[in-house]
Amino acid sequence: MVIVTNCGEDEENLKGMIKDFRAALPYESRVVNLRDFPFDGGCLGCFGCAVTGKCVYKDGFDDFLRTKIQTADAMVYAFTISDHYTHSSFKCYDDRQFCNGHRTVTHGTPIAYLISGDYRYEANLRMIVEGRSEVGGNYLCGVATDEEDTASAINSLAKGLSFAIEKKLSRPTNFYGVGGMKIFRDLIYLMRGMMKADHKFYKKNGIYDFPQKQKGKILQMKLVGALISMPSVQKKMKGKMTDYIIGPYQKVVQQAKEKETKK
Repeated sequence: MVIVTNCGEDEENLKGMIKDFRAALPYESRVVNLRDFPFDGGCLGCFGCAVTGKCVYKDGFDDFLRTKIQTADAMVYAFTISDHYTHSSFKCYDDRQFCNGHRTVTHGTPIAYLISGDYRYEANLRMIVEGRSEVGGNYLCGVATDEEDTASAINSLAKGLSFAIEKKLSRPTNFYGVGGMKIFRDLIYLMRGMMKADHKFYKKNGIYDFPQKQKGKILQMKLVGALISMPSVQKKMKGKMTDYIIGPYQKVVQQAKEKETKK
């Protein structure tokens, strides 16, 4: 089992939770602290990985993710709540996983959470935890927090995770799982000319469960995919994708700045 955390030096509660959880597990476990990984930066949204399957950064994150984390029999995420989520290193980790595109490469792997903080009051965070497991096809074994009886919650979670591995547990997908995959299915089918690795994965795993008819859009994306596969075009596009993404918001931001200046 791999425990992915961003535990800081002063986070004594989280350190204790991780230590107790590992002691309660009947299986071998290892800890990966995201604060120790030398991130070159956050996801640029450049779509370079959509063509090559490799991140444009040279910090080795894609190999690190695929060999050190996704190969585990179970994944446990451990963090302290901060600003309704957690330390920015976890957000960077989440975003950089786009090197996998929209492929559910850990489908069937059980996951669990160790969370320090007032989790019961964080409705949005609870939705993220459930939604991530549902769309990814992971069996969510539960969340242990330090809100009340921490020792009991940790022991129960360790037993539940072990049982899920032994019995290969799965459950029917709920609205998050079904709805999320339908959105991705439609998106990748239309953009398959560009998102080639995703398209190959979806086709192989039977995720395309009904035909789409938007042939003009499909052809357009094929042309875009062919263009950005050319090294000369990739060079010209470098750094431009972010401008395209934030373009619709620039006018609004500019108007807000002008209003502030007038005040």
